[in-house]
Amino acid sequence: MKIPHLKYQILFIFLIHAVAFAQEKSPRDLALIDNGWHFAFGHLNDTDKDFNHGTAYFSYLSKTGNGDGPASKLFDDRAWRLLDLPHDWAVEQPFNEKGSFSHGFKEAGKGFPEKSIGWYRKKIDIPASDLGQVISLKFDGVFRNSKVWFNGHFLGTEESGYNGFEYDVTPYINYGGENTIAVRVDASMEEGWFYEGAGIYRHVYLQKTNPLHISTNGTSITTEIEKDFATVLSSVTIENKGHYKGLIAVTYTILDSNGKQAGTFTEKVIAPEFYKKAVYSSRIKVYNPKLWDVDDPNLYSLIVEINQENQLIDLHKTEFGIRSIRFDAEEGFFLNGKSLKLKGSNNHQNHAGVGTAIPDELQYFRIKKLKEMGSNAYRCSHYPPTPELLEACDRLGMLVIDETRLMGVNDLHLENLKKLIERDRNHPSIICWSVGNEEWNIEGNSTGERITTTMQDYVKSIDPTRPVTVGISSGFRSGISSVVEIMGYNYMGNGDIDAHRNDFKHQPGMGTEEGSTFATRGIYFTDDAKHYKSTYDKKPRPSFFSIEEGWKFYATRPYLAGMFIWTGFDYRGEPTPYGWPSVTSYFGMMDICGFPKDNVFYLKSWWGNEPVLHLLPHWNLDGMEGKEIDVWAYSNCEEVELFLNKKSLGKKKMEQYGHLEWKVAYQPGTLEAVGYKNGKKILSSTRKTSGKPEKIKLTPHQKILEKKDGIAVVTVEVVDNNGWHVPTTNNEITFDIKGGGKIIGVGNGDPTSHEKDKFIDTITSVALKNLEEQALDNSLLLQQLPVFNENNWKQAFEKRDYKNPAPAYVYRASFDLNTLSKKDAFTFFYQKIGIDAAVFLNGKMIAPSSADAQAYLLDAEDLNEGTNTLHIIATPIKKVNDWDVVNTNPGIIQVLKHAEPWKRKLFNGLAQIIIQTDGSGKPIVLSATAKDLKAGSIHLDVKHSVFPKLN
Repeated sequence: MKIPHLKYQILFIFLIHAVAFAQEKSPRDLALIDNGWHFAFGHLNDTDKDFNHGTAYFSYLSKTGNGDGPASKLFDDRAWRLLDLPHDWAVEQPFNEKGSFSHGFKEAGKGFPEKSIGWYRKKIDIPASDLGQVISLKFDGVFRNSKVWFNGHFLGTEESGYNGFEYDVTPYINYGGENTIAVRVDASMEEGWFYEGAGIYRHVYLQKTNPLHISTNGTSITTEIEKDFATVLSSVTIENKGHYKGLIAVTYTILDSNGKQAGTFTEKVIAPEFYKKAVYSSRIKVYNPKLWDVDDPNLYSLIVEINQENQLIDLHKTEFGIRSIRFDAEEGFFLNGKSLKLKGSNNHQNHAGVGTAIPDELQYFRIKKLKEMGSNAYRCSHYPPTPELLEACDRLGMLVIDETRLMGVNDLHLENLKKLIERDRNHPSIICWSVGNEEWNIEGNSTGERITTTMQDYVKSIDPTRPVTVGISSGFRSGISSVVEIMGYNYMGNGDIDAHRNDFKHQPGMGTEEGSTFATRGIYFTDDAKHYKSTYDKKPRPSFFSIEEGWKFYATRPYLAGMFIWTGFDYRGEPTPYGWPSVTSYFGMMDICGFPKDNVFYLKSWWGNEPVLHLLPHWNLDGMEGKEIDVWAYSNCEEVELFLNKKSLGKKKMEQYGHLEWKVAYQPGTLEAVGYKNGKKILSSTRKTSGKPEKIKLTPHQKILEKKDGIAVVTVEVVDNNGWHVPTTNNEITFDIKGGGKIIGVGNGDPTSHEKDKFIDTITSVALKNLEEQALDNSLLLQQLPVFNENNWKQAFEKRDYKNPAPAYVYRASFDLNTLSKKDAFTFFYQKIGIDAAVFLNGKMIAPSSADAQAYLLDAEDLNEGTNTLHIIATPIKKVNDWDVVNTNPGIIQVLKHAEPWKRKLFNGLAQIIIQTDGSGKPIVLSATAKDLKAGSIHLDVKHSVFPKLN
């Protein structure tokens, strides 16, 4: 079901108010500020390499506004890399055996102090007309331990890499001018045992409201369903950061997915006092409601308006769904009163090519892939997800278990839990809160019981409408499992589930993790030397079970609500059962690109509603002629007959939740399976021995990109002369893109590949050394350098009389270039050490850039490999007061090495490239070339939908 864009609804309301009240500007604005950030690596323990941050006499912790180094608004970041958010710097790094096993052996974290600290800076203009509004910076998530400054003012620290956070910057703003945001990110510490990325990997916003406004995450909506109507109960928290007094009118309006009003209510209340909050509630009946369901995810929106004396003060929209949920200890899970088996998967937040910095549309792509598999549920393992993931689940019909990162009952743990619930509670997709996962130290004892009981009761105090679960793996008979509301079984090999159920018959349960199987996409013969696992569904370890064994267990027990497979997608890190050189997991039903492994079709057979017939392996088995091959069929047909080159190999009856097997002597040709129902053929599936590789084929998941930051996920493969896929090709493909798009990542699903995910320009900074000076007799800026007396050079700025300086000074400094390539770009970013200046490189005068008068583009022809000399003739800056600070740093040399062309090897016949629009609106052409293959290309249309930025 396609949901009409709800921003049109809000725009309509704004237009009404604009006419009625002649509003000059909207009362609330939420602007995405992802574009145009400068980035550079600092250092974990070397302050010189961390731009001398934290070394000032009065630091940012001692005096307000004293941010130093990059935290200072005066810091020059022009030589830094320019990029857009979201950004994951870990995915850009090479692989290294000394890297973290958990994080996929990337050169990041404590073992790499030069790659564990990242600085981000951005300048924004805020108009003078915004004076009087409350202005906040909102971060959806930064990994991790972030510190934020605004115009040099320290705002705070958020240790967790998964929490969203917000800072009020109103008092620190330079109205009508430029303002500087600085963020220091320390990713040296891991929070999990899986790839977590590094940097500002989620969105950042600038929010503007009136002082009297609806608080962040201040709206709570629940629904009660009757026979022909539903009651929508809402509460809204309003805060007053100004001096509004007296009566205000709060209006609640419910719109359906077509923008039609479904109910409204207005009440007049007293505004909360200065810097106080108040909660107001409403009950609105919606007749003949369209329920939110996994197959028909109907959404409503609640518009809350605050008015005072006929003036619109605030307006806020919250999407929600009308639905009911229930877990039953005997009959499992119910959605809208109907029994529904949970067919779920666990997933981490990373994808090939982009790491954790997943574009919004890629979230939808991944959820759609899971839905295609037949899945209806998603467990956020093991941390709060990005908001866009939950929006995708709401819109596409995917149930969600939302999970906090840490168990505990102190302020840290409970505040994080509160943030999670208040942020996410209005998503109809969420059916359960998880407060822990495999906490082995406390799972089976009284400490775990007490912590779980407290957290569970705390959750209920915020959201009494959803149950609480914990994923448990070290025994199912005591401790947490005896008190948790919904029992979460992690792997049935870890305990006797039936015995636990018999002891706790009042307690609903579900398999929060099951499977943990090993498979490499496209591999049918295990090769431990190469770290490749066969994709046939087998027990991964003696105490674990195959996917088929797991689903048979949960599907045949009505008292179990369902099962969540570990995992839907492969993910970086945790490359069990191997180690280096493997760098990704083997657990996924799909690889890290989203290409299906064969288990997808087993699940699709028994999770979906459509007929399925799938054969494995592929039939390009050169060198295996005459050898016996295991041929499996995944299907939900009643019977399946197998043919090899049109000769029947027998018809077999399908067992429910099972699969079929044949032993087949390999010979090239066509392997065909025919599926029957009631004795009639309903579908067939073939595996053909392809011809030799001939041409590159590119297939985008969508050909029209309608969003300004829209993406196309392109499948790359090689076909033969007949257009048949060649499943054994591993060619290296080189890509070129033209028009209004950019490549943001490549991948192929190979768990041992150490190829680059990204091909980006490399920026290094070269410092100037040995800065010396000589005084000049006049202030004339010379056009060419005279010969200077070598005996007159002295250390620059030493013991200078700043109130009575010489008319001008000539400065000399050197810098070294170890290598010199004409393909590189060199820029001297000058920082003023005088009022006017003339700059000379190796004796030759150079002109400033037309784009930046304080930047000088250096011609490679004028540079030396080795030592180079800069002279600067400048008229001095005088001090007025003794405490005035005069800049003594003349600047820095930036060396930009252009990236190689984007490329990637196919892995077992497939690779993936992700394209994103660049905002220009121009069509995109992607071409792909490889040795001995015909090139391939695709054309993508870009049609931006333009909406006002509203919240």
